[in-house]
Amino acid sequence: MSVQERIQELVSSQPIVLFMKGTPQFPQCGFSATVAQILKLCGQGDYASVNVLADEEVRQGIKEYANWPTIPQLYINGEFVGGCDIVREMYENGELQDMLKSLG
Repeated sequence: MSVQERIQELVSSQPIVLFMKGTPQFPQCGFSATVAQILKLCGQGDYASVNVLADEEVRQGIKEYANWPTIPQLYINGEFVGGCDIVREMYENGELQDMLKSLG
């Protein structure tokens, strides 16, 4: 299975997937920590996270998958939402909460 197929399987197998540096409990960069905190503030404590520092192939592959050069990357219902700045902006204007409510 190619790295792109592995990533596709990951993002389509869970409602929320966060590709980040570290883990939600122990983020290893400020941007990853911010997105994890925003998800927590939205009441989303239980989501899939992928520590890209543990797998160099995924770390590079995820950038190509979304055509997005930075990590973290948030996926909801298999769709790329964005990185830290976009997620923060969506949280501040309520869009992220609305998107998460649609998960049920």
